Amino acid sequence: MKAAFVTEPDATDPAAAIRVGELDTPDTPDGWVRVDVRAGALNMHDLWTLRGATRRPHPGPHVLGSDAAGVAEGRDVVVYPVLPTADGRAVPHATLLPDAGHGVLAEHIDVPAGHVVARPAHLDWAEAASLPTAWLTAYRMLFAKAALAPGQVVLVQGAGGGVATAAVSLAVAAGATVFVTSRSARKRERALALGAAAALDTGARTPQPVDVVIETVGAATFEHSTRSTRVGGTIVVCGGTSGFTANLDLTRLFAREITVHGSTMGSLEEFRALLEFVTEHRLRPAVDSTVDLADVSTQAARMLAGTAFGKLCVRVA
Repeated sequence: MKAAFVTEPDATDPAAAIRVGELDTPDTPDGWVRVDVRAGALNMHDLWTLRGATRRPHPGPHVLGSDAAGVAEGRDVVVYPVLPTADGRAVPHATLLPDAGHGVLAEHIDVPAGHVVARPAHLDWAEAASLPTAWLTAYRMLFAKAALAPGQVVLVQGAGGGVATAAVSLAVAAGATVFVTSRSARKRERALALGAAAALDTGARTPQPVDVVIETVGAATFEHSTRSTRVGGTIVVCGGTSGFTANLDLTRLFAREITVHGSTMGSLEEFRALLEFVTEHRLRPAVDSTVDLADVSTQAARMLAGTAFGKLCVRVA
C-alpha cells in the first residue's frame, strides 16, 4: 500500500522528513476493521512526530496521520482518531492512533471496529477527514469543558488553525457570539465569513468581556485571554503553538474567579455527538487546500509557515 511515513525525524526541517512510498499492508487484528482511505488531514501532532518530539512505538517507518475518512465494509465512515490507554499517566482518550503505530495517511488502515462513524452525507471526503482531531478537540473544549450556552460570548485566539476555525463554526451554530484574533487581515476576513461577529488584531481589546476563551496559541496570547475574560468566565487550553510557557497574572485570575481548563481530544461518545451536531447544523469544515498523497510534504511546509486557514487535507484515493 502507498503511505506517508517518517523513518528519521528532522527537528530543523520537519517537512523534509516525510517519505511517500510503498509499505506492506498489515493484517487486520481481531475486532478491528479495514478502512480504504479516501482522504486525510494533517495536524500539529504530525509536525511534532516529524521533529522527533513524540514517542514512536516501533523502529522503522512510522505512518503519519490521525485524521481519515474512507470506506469500511461498504460504508462511508470517519475514523475516531484515538485509542484508550490504561497506564494511568494520561487521560483515557489522549493516545492518538499514530502514537500506537496506527497512522492513517495510507491507502488502507486498520482501526478498532467501534472507531468508525458514518460520514455526514453533506460533506465531501476532505471535509469529512477534517473532523476527527481538530473538530473533536474544539467540540470538547466548548461543550464539555466550557459548558457553552446560547447567548454567551466566545473569544477564539489565533483564527485560522484547524481547532480555531472549528470552534468558530461550532460556537456560532450553538447560538454564541464569537470574537476572533489574528495578526493576518486575510484570516480575520475569512473568520468573519465563518460567522464571527468581530475579528480583531492580536492583543486588541474585545468589544466586551467574554464568557469563554478558546486558547490554542499559548504564550503569545494567554495574558490577553485573561484580560478578556469576564468575572466567573472560563479559559480552555488545548495547546500552545507559540510556546508552552506563559506569564500568568494571578491577581486577575483569582479576583475575577476565572476557571482555566486543560483539554485534550475527546471521547468516542463526544465524537458521535460531534458528527450528529455537524449533520444537524449542516456545518462544513474550512478546508485550506487538498493535495495528492505524493505532495503531503507541501502541506506540512504550509503548516510550518502558518499561512493556512482551515484544514490541510490530503487526497489518498
